[in-house]
Amino acid sequence: MAATVDIVESNGAGETITAITNCNMGSSDTVNMTAADYPITAGTRSYAKYQRFRATTAGGSTKLKNFKVWRTGSLTSGDTHVTGAATADYAEIAYATPVNTAITDVDNAMPTASPATANVGYEGSLTEELTLTGSALYTDYIIHQLVIHANTVAGTTTTMSYSYDEIA
Repeated sequence: MAATVDIVESNGAGETITAITNCNMGSSDTVNMTAADYPITAGTRSYAKYQRFRATTAGGSTKLKNFKVWRTGSLTSGDTHVTGAATADYAEIAYATPVNTAITDVDNAMPTASPATANVGYEGSLTEELTLTGSALYTDYIIHQLVIHANTVAGTTTTMSYSYDEIA
């Protein structure tokens, strides 16, 4: 039996944690949003997403490692998808109320294919293994947001992917 792992998002000034059903980005600090309800104005940014892997049961596993996040699909020309996820010079970033402005250290391009090595950390390290204890455990935050070019007139759809390795 495998470990139970999901992706959760933190929102608001008091950090409400919710399991995600989608990763739609928009002009509001809202989890599981309908993007059409929160359009992002050209020349601005989406609200940042603060997401994490959450392990809630061990199943037959003892540890999780090699956490990765990436996006497939093309953005509208001139738009960028920035993140704090990184395979080198990684730094854990603390939770802060999500904003639609630039965030220090959230300036790496979101990978468009699975990275060769981990780009999401645990306890500030890309090599640290998350030991499953039966309590809910979380990786570091995956902070990411869209930067919309001033000439963008319509959005696009891409797919976010998340992966990890289990150790029995």
